[in-house]
Amino acid sequence: MRVGLLVTCLVDLMRPRIGFAALHLLEAAGCDVVVPGTQTCCGQPAYNAGDREAARSLAIKLLGEFESCEYVVAPSGSCAGMVRSHYVDLAGDDAALAERMAALAAKTFELTDFLVNVAKLDHVPGDFHGSITYHDSCAGLRELGIKAQPRQLLARMSGLTLSEMEGAEDCCGFGGTFSVKFGEISAAIAEKKCGCIQAAATDAVVGGDLGCLLNIEGKLRRMGDETTRVLHVAEVLAGLAGKS
Repeated sequence: MRVGLLVTCLVDLMRPRIGFAALHLLEAAGCDVVVPGTQTCCGQPAYNAGDREAARSLAIKLLGEFESCEYVVAPSGSCAGMVRSHYVDLAGDDAALAERMAALAAKTFELTDFLVNVAKLDHVPGDFHGSITYHDSCAGLRELGIKAQPRQLLARMSGLTLSEMEGAEDCCGFGGTFSVKFGEISAAIAEKKCGCIQAAATDAVVGGDLGCLLNIEGKLRRMGDETTRVLHVAEVLAGLAGKS
């Protein structure tokens, strides 16, 4: 199957190896992967900020880049959720565009959901030895129902032990522009989340959205925790967690 990899702008700019990990996993699942070189942002920051014109422009751009793919996959529940849940709304009164957006939304998936429910990946190519706890990102969990999928894949790694933290489904405090507009509230939420991570006493905290992970890592380090690793699930599954 021909799969377009939506790398996401945050992965591209902040931790590109997540993109390579996603590519490795999709290829391990037998996919023919294409990565449009002109892709940028899905438009979510503009949409959340109320700039519908900019969000619509970026959505139309992404539509043109990925429309020919059989599936579109993103290592991010928030970006996949943006396409699936909000692109049709951005079409406005343009019925033809709305139809195209709906078709794109229907074939867009978060990475672990795609690997489990579409590609039926039966072998995880990476290895990881140690204990982890898992953070469920708000957008992936609440918009797309991403909960069991990453855990199902992680369970196939023989050297990995998953210990669930208290409040695994609680927000990390990031929320995109929320963390900018409501800094003190965001920081308090992040501190509570990081306390739960530390109480789990694992080698690493793992999640599926880089925005959450950057927020968590920053707070952990400011709290003096220099040892808990903060990893994207794709890095763990692909065996790239220890590589730069």
